[in-house]
Amino acid sequence: MASKVFAAIDVGSNELSMKVYEITPKKGAREIDYVNSTVELGSDTYNSGRITEDSIMKVCEILNKFRRKMREYDVREYKAYASSAVREAENSVMVLERIKQHTGIDVSVLSNSEQRFMNYKAYAAKSKFEDADTKNRALLDIGAGSLQISIFDKQNLIQTQNLPIGAVRIRDYLAKYGADTVALENIMEEFVSNFIEEFRNLFINDKDIKSIIAIGDGIANLKKVGPELNITDKITRDQFRVLYHKVVETTPEVLSEKYGVPYERATLMLPMAIIYQSFLDNSRAEDIITPDVTFCDGIVADYMDKNGTLLLNKNFDEDIIASANSIAKKYKVNRKHTQNVTQNALDIFDSFKSVHGLGRRERLQLQIAAMLHSCGKFVNMNEGTMMSYHIIMSTEILGLSHKEREEIANIVKFNEYYLPSQTKAQVSLMTADYMKVAKLASILRLADVLDKSHRQKISDMKFSFKDYVLTMTVDTLNDITLEAGVFKTKTELFRKVFGVKPVLKQKRGL
Repeated sequence: MASKVFAAIDVGSNELSMKVYEITPKKGAREIDYVNSTVELGSDTYNSGRITEDSIMKVCEILNKFRRKMREYDVREYKAYASSAVREAENSVMVLERIKQHTGIDVSVLSNSEQRFMNYKAYAAKSKFEDADTKNRALLDIGAGSLQISIFDKQNLIQTQNLPIGAVRIRDYLAKYGADTVALENIMEEFVSNFIEEFRNLFINDKDIKSIIAIGDGIANLKKVGPELNITDKITRDQFRVLYHKVVETTPEVLSEKYGVPYERATLMLPMAIIYQSFLDNSRAEDIITPDVTFCDGIVADYMDKNGTLLLNKNFDEDIIASANSIAKKYKVNRKHTQNVTQNALDIFDSFKSVHGLGRRERLQLQIAAMLHSCGKFVNMNEGTMMSYHIIMSTEILGLSHKEREEIANIVKFNEYYLPSQTKAQVSLMTADYMKVAKLASILRLADVLDKSHRQKISDMKFSFKDYVLTMTVDTLNDITLEAGVFKTKTELFRKVFGVKPVLKQKRGL
């Protein structure tokens, strides 16, 4: 592949930014230009629920400037994403259409989990996991509207949670108190600590967090406050305490003037400092690692990952699976049963790829659906399937879009429930793809009944596909009368969806 010029555009909650990169096969992405401009979209949305006309016009004006900059570099490919401020706005659809009409730029809205996953990819691409042997790190991604905390053991994601304490949201929510800086600091500290302490009690427990990884622009601005500390890419506990007190004792106006931080960003330094300090106080972290990556870096890392050009030996699907696994663990699923169902589902999926026409991403969705199909039994044994549906719908899975998560929830739901016609099902499916749900639910049904007894009698299957008959031959001495009997009652959806008849055969019986 020859080198290409790529632009990443972030329609953020308090500023719009664009980075232009040169991408080459051997060196990866090299930043060649960066432009940004402040627009307080987050204040609009978090205070009134809508993005104002004035803000829409400013966004269009800035994006047109970005468009001209892209022409200067002959940019042929770009990705433009908006996050929480646009996502949560009542008029988001109209805002996106106005942007398209006035600038020609297509802006896509990301779910929270997609955005945070891109930031994680940026960190992974920059660090290349050079210190991958380090145990128990917490990645803190402070956005305008929320905070994402992800806990890693070495390279493995073991927990991630989203808390509604973003920098802009905190600043605007508490500004109404009109207190002086010190009093405001006390109010903010109490407000933030409540969330951090709950997270610690629920998810950190006895985990010995060694380091914090700080993602985003905010930490770079905080580092500017302590030039005498000679901070590079790591801030010790003691150094951060110095930065913290400086921010607490200094007004945004002075921070902006003295340290060259744009005023709007200076107003966010106090809530950000409080979040970091609160996490330090509620963990044993020794330092804060500052990789200096932004969301634009996440956009280009995601683009390269999907195009197979990211110079990193890392399968990010494993992190999505790990995120789902933490949910399964939380709801105490029957581990042996779900592992058996998951493997059977993936084996069936792989056995007739030429017929179902589904790809890697759909296989991943099936895997997660199998892992979580029984998590709702923790809530209600009699309504386990519906409880599983609601748990999945209300729980973010890092790296999945809202639509993908909605599809997984419906795959689990229609594993047990009757799947109505597309017209009748559309209301409950919302944005989910009907045929994708139907195909994957029909596969999950077969995989689930193969372990109806929950005793893992069937674990070694061989497949043959001929004349639209999928034969599953089981090599086992176990009595599979229960599984074989129920299997016959669960094949109808599979036959309707694929036009394929599934047949279960036992090679060796008792």
